[in-house]
Amino acid sequence: MSLSDALRSELDTLVRDNDVVLFMKGNRRFPRCGFSATVAGILDELVDDYQTVDVLSRQDIREGVKVYSDWPTIPQLYIRGEFQGGCDIVREMAGSGDLHKALGIEIEHVEPPNITITDAAAAVFQAALADGGGPLRFRISGRYQYDLAFDPKGGLDLAVTSNGVELILDRASAKRAEGTVIDYEKSAMGEGFRISNPGEPAKVRQLSPPALKGWLDDGKTVALFDVRTSEERAIASIPGAVHLDDAGRRTLAELPKDTVIVLHCHHGMRSQQAAEQIVAEGYTNVFNLSGGIDAWSQTVDSGVPRY
Repeated sequence: MSLSDALRSELDTLVRDNDVVLFMKGNRRFPRCGFSATVAGILDELVDDYQTVDVLSRQDIREGVKVYSDWPTIPQLYIRGEFQGGCDIVREMAGSGDLHKALGIEIEHVEPPNITITDAAAAVFQAALADGGGPLRFRISGRYQYDLAFDPKGGLDLAVTSNGVELILDRASAKRAEGTVIDYEKSAMGEGFRISNPGEPAKVRQLSPPALKGWLDDGKTVALFDVRTSEERAIASIPGAVHLDDAGRRTLAELPKDTVIVLHCHHGMRSQQAAEQIVAEGYTNVFNLSGGIDAWSQTVDSGVPRY
């Protein structure tokens, strides 16, 4: 592919007129691939403002920037007109301090966090390390997604030892890791690591219709909200559900932040989005009704019409 003069001029303007430009899939608030999310997360830790270009919305830029930079993949980071690299290179630069230098910012002092590794988890780690793996890196993304992998230590990384196991953390992960407990569990559902972190923000949890029915039968205090339209509610509704219209929003606003809140829609997608927004507003016990009112009709109350 060759670049047209117009596209080259547009790319020149983007990288020249913005100190920091990230060509990515999605945007910094809603990245649409893991690699783009990683680079955006690193930049979010270091700078308040930077320009993003969503290559998914512009096929010409998506392919053209690869020619422009002579780099075959997305994301791509430019700082003050200079191409830096893709996800792996940016992550390495963040670990070595080179990204801080490129951005012209000082390296923040970060204390090593207190992390607890249980006996069960330590046994698994030590067996893996005995097979030749290491060092063992523990990452916590800005969205509190966890990753354990073998990865070399960078110059700015911190080392933490618990129960005879050394973990390597980048500085952003270290700031999120205080008080984290890493365990390893076996159950009828399988086995794997279980990570609990007191700093992790509240998340929307899924609730099955039978579980909600059990709560209601037991007299548990639940604020049940219906995010569907008035027309849908006229067809079918769950007894006691409050319409999350303007009046329902006012009702929600009066509830304590630790109230158990359950949201439902037709199949569970709209209510999931609404639940995530409510969590962002500071509510800590928010549930999405799995499968929505359709699943309620199928598993709890067949008298509720399906549509």
